[in-house]
Order: sequence, then structure tokens, then C-alpha cells
Amino acid sequence: MSDIQKTISPVDGRIYVERPLADGAAIDAALTRAVESQRHWARTPLSERIALLSRAVDAFVAQSAVIAAEISWQMGRPVRHAPGEVRGFEERSRHMLAIAPQALAAVQPGEKEGFSRQIKRVPLGVVAVVAPWNYPYLTAVNAVMPALIAGNAVVLKHSHQTPLCAERFAEAFAAAGLPAGVFQYLHLSHTDTSRLMADARVANVCFTGSVAGGRAVVAATARGFATAGLELGGKDPAYVRADANLAHAIETLVDGAFFNAGQSCCGIKRIYVADALYDAFVEGAVALSHDYRLGSPLDPETTLGPVVRASAADSVRGQVADAVRRGARQLVDTSRFAADKDGTPYLAPQLLVDVDHSMGIMREETFGPAVGVMRVHSDEQAIALMNDSDFGLTAALFSADVERAGQLGDELETGTVFLNRCDYLDPALAWTGVKHSGRGCTLSSVGFEQLTRPKSFHFRIKP
Repeated sequence: MSDIQKTISPVDGRIYVERPLADGAAIDAALTRAVESQRHWARTPLSERIALLSRAVDAFVAQSAVIAAEISWQMGRPVRHAPGEVRGFEERSRHMLAIAPQALAAVQPGEKEGFSRQIKRVPLGVVAVVAPWNYPYLTAVNAVMPALIAGNAVVLKHSHQTPLCAERFAEAFAAAGLPAGVFQYLHLSHTDTSRLMADARVANVCFTGSVAGGRAVVAATARGFATAGLELGGKDPAYVRADANLAHAIETLVDGAFFNAGQSCCGIKRIYVADALYDAFVEGAVALSHDYRLGSPLDPETTLGPVVRASAADSVRGQVADAVRRGARQLVDTSRFAADKDGTPYLAPQLLVDVDHSMGIMREETFGPAVGVMRVHSDEQAIALMNDSDFGLTAALFSADVERAGQLGDELETGTVFLNRCDYLDPALAWTGVKHSGRGCTLSSVGFEQLTRPKSFHFRIKP
């Protein structure tokens, strides 16, 4: 009998989805189908692949209401915010489809008399995508769509918390007429996920998850020599310079810290504020934090839903409590949030001051609605603190001086530098990280390079 995975909804603690886990035989069968179907898919003209996948996007968007509701039940995002994930899915998909002809075009190294030379971008083969629950479609589509556009076959393993997302992908592709075997999903245990990634038929693994999970991917892919793209999270900082638009910085950074209940790898987790604006920034941020409405994500008035599970809330509470023991002060009055109760995934937002880098709240990944704020006295101090991290996914600057922001951005050890915004992926730009935030990239024309390999053609025209 197959083992059963159970998805416990953070909304009310009940089982929302049950699915049987695939076994070794199912993995083997899926990879056999993937290898066979990929050969035909790779020979399908790019224009036909683009047209078919465009129809799949149409089919997916047509189910947006149902998909958004399922997101709320599976991982707790408020219903007022969940449709944004479908819009993001469409934006990223359509952008990658639009740029594919140019991004995948052969490289022409220049004329050489008597020779024809070019470098083609050819698909890798079978790509395994391992996706998380926090942005279940946006994290997955970053790899799934460009991999298919480029001519690869895809096997998707989605989080146990969001299994319906894998099934919605499959439904959209089937509705569009994608050949059988080109896209498949498997519900797998951790052990069998490693088995999938280690199989020699898998050419590439796209993984989004924890640092520990990234290390497990590296160990697994070493056995089969698959390449791997790793997006492993962050402890993303922001710096509010003295010349920043204060109201804009407060509104943007509070949202960047607390949207999706703080469960974003590129969410704001550390804020450094110039001395001249510090007191006003803290006052405004606390006031705005008190405006959040914590409650059931199914309530249209809710602006802050639960974190994914009670143990995740306990982890964040533990980080906050540890910081307070070390001298930090928490400024958000949690008594204003009736739904915040120990032992539940419902967690009030929290803003801490008098923090420093000896505290876990400023160094360890915080996957929940808590953020530390520090006063700084110079650009140099701010940059040093922003770089004082094991992570490097994004960093945000708030300033009216674009030229100075560019200079500071060059000094930041990060994958993306924002100015006067945060917590957003532009599909035209490479999504990448450094240090413990991972390696490789998705999105943009550069993202296609991770899912193809160069193949050189060197022809002597007249022997």
C-alpha cells in the first residue's frame, strides 16, 4: 500500500488534501516517459512550442478563481491577495514566451571565409523541478515554463503543503494539448525525491527551499551528474538613507516585511535607517503595523493570514523572544491582534528595535512577520551591516539620489539591488542569489542559459 501525504490547512488545522506518494517504480516509469517524449518535443519547432504553451497559460488563467481559493486553503494566504499569484504566473510566463525566439537563437560568431559556424542552444533533456509552498506557482513557473519552452521535459515535485498546484499545472498543459510525458508531476517522500534527483536520466534540478535542502540536492545530483539551480532563501536587508521619501519607505518596507505573513525568501527581514529619519521611521512603521488585520485567510477583510503551520509560528516567536532576552524591544502590541495565540499558526506582526547582529533575528532566516530595525550613521556602516550575512538574495535602497544608489549597489553582495522598492521579481531580470542564497538563475534571457547547453557547429563549406 502506498504511503499517504496529508496536507494540513493552516486555516483550521484540518486535513485539506490527501494524496498517495509515488514509489520507485513510479519514478522509473515517469522518467522513461520523460526521456522518450522529450526527444520528440525537442524536435517540435520553437514557434509551435510557444503557441501550445501560450494556450496552457490561457487555460491556467481561466481557472484563476479556483486556484486562488486553493492557495488560501493550502498555505494560508488571504483571499484578497491570492489572485496576485495567478497574475504573476501569467506575467512571467508570457514574458518568457515572448523573449524565447531571441534568447534561444543560435549565436553567430562572425564570418570566416570557407566556413559556416554557429552555437546553438539545445535542451538539456529531463529537468526535475522541486518547488516550495510559500509562492507555490511563482517559484515553480520560474523553472517549469522556460524549461518546456527550451525543449526539455519536466518532472515536478511540489511541496506536500501545496500538492494541488502540481495538478493544476498538469491540467493546464493537458488542456492545451501538450504531448503526454513532456510534463509530469510526482508526489514524493524526501527519500524518493533524492532518488529522482540522483537518477542519471535527470539532466538538471531546479530547487527552491532551505539551505539544508540545497545541500541535500548537491549530494543527490553528484551521483548522477545533473546540474542544479538552487534558490535557498534570504535575510534581505533594506537601507533608508536620509534623503529618502519617508512615507514611501515606511509603506513599502512594512508591506515587504509582512506580506504573505513574512513567508517570502526575498521579503524584508532587516532594516537599517539613517539617524536623521530613524525615530520617524520607527513611529510610522509601528503605526502601520497596528493597522493589519490578522485572521482567517478566507475573510476578505483579512490582511495578514496565518503562517503555514503552528511550529513555524513557534520558531518566529522563539527568535523574537531570544532577541528580547538579549536586549531588543518589541514595539507592536500583540494584544491588539486577538487571533494571535500560542500553539496556532496565527501570528501578529512584530517590529523590534535595539537589535544587533549578535541576535538571530538579524542573522538567521525569519520565515514569518517579524523584522528588526537598526539606526545607522553613514552609508559605509549601512553597507557593512547589509553585507554582514550568510545570505545574499536581494537588498533594497531607499534614496532620492539615483547615482549614489548605483554606487552603493555595486558594493552590495546580493543577487538583486532594488531602489525605492522591494520584494518583487521582474521577469526581464535574472533572478539569482549569492552565498547561502544559492546559485544559478531563473527568468530573463539569462535564465534560458541554465536550461540549455551550447552546441557548436563548425562546418568547412569547401573541403
